[in-house]
Amino acid sequence: MVLTHNACREGKLVSFLRGELGLSSTLTTRLKYRDAYRVNGQRVHVHHRVHPGDVITVTIEEEAPDYPAQEGELHILYEDDALIVLDKPPGIMMHPTFNRLDGTIANRLLYYYQQTGQKCAIHLVNRLDRDTFGVVLIAKNSHTHAILCDHLQNGRIHKTYRAAVFGHPTQPEGEICAPIARLSPTSLLRCVREDGKPAKTHYRVLASDETCSLLELQPLTGRTHQLRIHCAYSGFPILGDPQYGTPESQAFSLRLGCQWQQLCAMSLRFPHPLTGEVLTVQSLQRVYSDRE
Repeated sequence: MVLTHNACREGKLVSFLRGELGLSSTLTTRLKYRDAYRVNGQRVHVHHRVHPGDVITVTIEEEAPDYPAQEGELHILYEDDALIVLDKPPGIMMHPTFNRLDGTIANRLLYYYQQTGQKCAIHLVNRLDRDTFGVVLIAKNSHTHAILCDHLQNGRIHKTYRAAVFGHPTQPEGEICAPIARLSPTSLLRCVREDGKPAKTHYRVLASDETCSLLELQPLTGRTHQLRIHCAYSGFPILGDPQYGTPESQAFSLRLGCQWQQLCAMSLRFPHPLTGEVLTVQSLQRVYSDRE
């Protein structure tokens, strides 16, 4: 990826890198050892004096990950030089772990980058559980990743989910406010507990029948397993959820043939990290009760 800026003032190059181009201090330092900076086509140091009319270019290349590329299907919803948005299927992990280096979205994406000649890294902006499906946003380099993470932290990335749940909320719309903590120090599971971190979810009922409801969910905080926990805690667990479902919801899900938890990241709305244009990307997948 190459960033270009036409200088309209005088100053040290580093002030343009940190200011107009928005590079983080860590990335600015890392790139100076990679021959990444040019002014009017000439290699320069970060303290080079820039004058009005000078053209600054920054080349950002990423090191290849240390896990294998692996051929596999990818559903690309949007792509440009800065980022890629995928429609993740259920039943696949996002990223390799210490114990498993293949069979993930990241392995497939690395293969895609190699096949298309893109020297990109894989920086996850939002993550989905293995069995949750829908829209995932991935930055192609550390610069756009830092900007998107700042957007996420400051509430500029809006996430909307749909869930098929067992049961019904008492109100057609509302908020679930319940703190979330680890079930135990060594457990990967979470629970609602007073000493947990604050967590808030907005819900809206889209449809319902005698047994189930279709909900729109918006996580107003970003706790692990938040939507699954909040729905179960509120008395309407997500269909197909093997960890947080009740015996009744799990038995009903089994009768329906739900192989995965029926939770879909339906859409992401966010400002583009380089242009500021607001993008809205929607999943093409549906939860059980939302299918035709």
